[in-house]
Amino acid sequence: MSTRLARQVKDPEERIEILKLVHYEATRAELSPELVLAVIEVESNFDPYAISVAGAIGLMQIMPFWLDEIGRPNDNLLHIDTNLRYGCTILRFYLDKEKGDLRRALGRYNGSLGKRKYPNKVIDKLHLKWFKV
Repeated sequence: MSTRLARQVKDPEERIEILKLVHYEATRAELSPELVLAVIEVESNFDPYAISVAGAIGLMQIMPFWLDEIGRPNDNLLHIDTNLRYGCTILRFYLDKEKGDLRRALGRYNGSLGKRKYPNKVIDKLHLKWFKV
């Protein structure tokens, strides 16, 4: 996976660290690491300091209201491990809520439930880049 990530993350040590953390948090949340990588690519293009116009933060573009929702208001969403923990937990929550329907779960994750653009982008990245053999 490291070579697939080289364009976005130039430093090889940083790449390996991100990949290890993604694998750990995805597995912990019973998600495929490839799915999480696809979400990250669409959300932030692997910029750990990304902040959206809506205020979403970090690799997985977590909205700050989740800090209170999860009950940890002092967590720092710019920390890669924290951001991945939140993102994977939230995505798992939405997959369970949608009974495994990935498109609907991705729509909820992005706040675009019922629209196809975001889920299609993630699924395209998943199949064309991250699950590619």
